[in-house]
Amino acid sequence: METSDATSPPTTIRWGIIGVGNVTEVKSGPGFQQADRSELVAVMRRDGAKAADYARRHGVPRAYDDADALIHDDEVDAVYIATPPDSHRDYAVAVLEAGKPVYVEKPMARTTAECEQMNAAAERAGLPLFVAYYRRAMPRFARVKELLDGGAIGSVQAVAVRNQQPAPIAEGGDMPWRVQPEISGGGHFVDLASHTLDLLDHLLGPIARVSGYAANRSGRYPAEDLVSAAFEFGSGVGGTGLWCYAAGEYRDEVELVGDAGSLTFSTFAQEPLRLVRGDTEESIEAPYPATVQQPLIQAVVDELTGVGVSPSTGTSAIRTARIIDTILASYRAEHGLTFS
Repeated sequence: METSDATSPPTTIRWGIIGVGNVTEVKSGPGFQQADRSELVAVMRRDGAKAADYARRHGVPRAYDDADALIHDDEVDAVYIATPPDSHRDYAVAVLEAGKPVYVEKPMARTTAECEQMNAAAERAGLPLFVAYYRRAMPRFARVKELLDGGAIGSVQAVAVRNQQPAPIAEGGDMPWRVQPEISGGGHFVDLASHTLDLLDHLLGPIARVSGYAANRSGRYPAEDLVSAAFEFGSGVGGTGLWCYAAGEYRDEVELVGDAGSLTFSTFAQEPLRLVRGDTEESIEAPYPATVQQPLIQAVVDELTGVGVSPSTGTSAIRTARIIDTILASYRAEHGLTFS
């Protein structure tokens, strides 16, 4: 870690990544090299050959097949954990106990209890814990927040969320880890809805009350594939959500309803925002950056180097975990889904 003097924040953050799977190829990994005052110096994957291949292709100096070796590498200042959720807690605690900040993939962990253990480890270590809810920092959603804060639709009254897609098809008899609750904490609802719920927390403030229903309609895997919920933000804004992952078509829509208009956008696609006021409809371009996590990675680096603040932390992310746990509580109990 490069510092200007013993009491100043570091001037450059040297990163290590645990788990260089698909998400790190384009969405996140290059962001650690693109961000100012940031370097990617080491990567780890249990398959050492794949770790070495990633390092070669991305110009990373060192590759490991053992997480502890990367965590205790003296030239690694902070660690990004990009493994499936079932290992987030253990890796995060290990990194924090080694005296290094953590940036962990979303969802933060499988359950609120695991998130609490991660936050407790960060508090004990006196170190920051960041979570990759990167939509909080993306220009697309900064534009949404700017429109809301500027009164484009007046006072927000309600929000409606709709997300659906066809059920996944097993490849070679194996289902994706994202629909295996013991690994992911649930199904696509946990993986995808967490993004939208966290974004709404960022845009409208924390959700104060929530109730929900979950079921499995397709029978293709043990996780929920149909979820409905009603929620209320602390501000009084009301919300509803419908998530169906056994549908015949794709749909991704969030509609914010105000007393002077409405604003509709997708969480995962890049089509223009749709702003409606009276008889007027406006289409607002709001594309994704090439590396979608780069804006949040920059915000994390800014905080670590003392020049800014990250909008996504363990403190904000655990709120989304609590909402998901509440919605899925009955389904998990009925199906005997427990997490150690």
